Amino acid sequence: MSEVQNFIRETITEHPVVLFMKGTAQFPQCGFSGKTIQILRESGVKKLVTINVLDDQEVREGIKRFSNWPTIPQLYVKGEFIGGSDIVSEMHASGELKTVLQQAGAFNS
Repeated sequence: MSEVQNFIRETITEHPVVLFMKGTAQFPQCGFSGKTIQILRESGVKKLVTINVLDDQEVREGIKRFSNWPTIPQLYVKGEFIGGSDIVSEMHASGELKTVLQQAGAFNS
């Protein structure tokens, strides 16, 4: 397994909620990343780690291979790939996202 794949695996297993995104939580650099951050904030997530894929081309390409998902952002909860912006939006609308985040302990500060 490559160094990048190891980094991704370690990151998503060490933290309850990880978002691979374009930009940062404070300054998203694409609309989809911004929308996903907004949803996570509205949901009350406290334990969130974000990885700016624009900082490292290897991570940007590696996360797509890791998840077999072609787009960014990508949300992981408790080491499990949840999906991109559209899936996160749908789960938020249905209430399912809050349940998944609660089970991961994402609201405890």
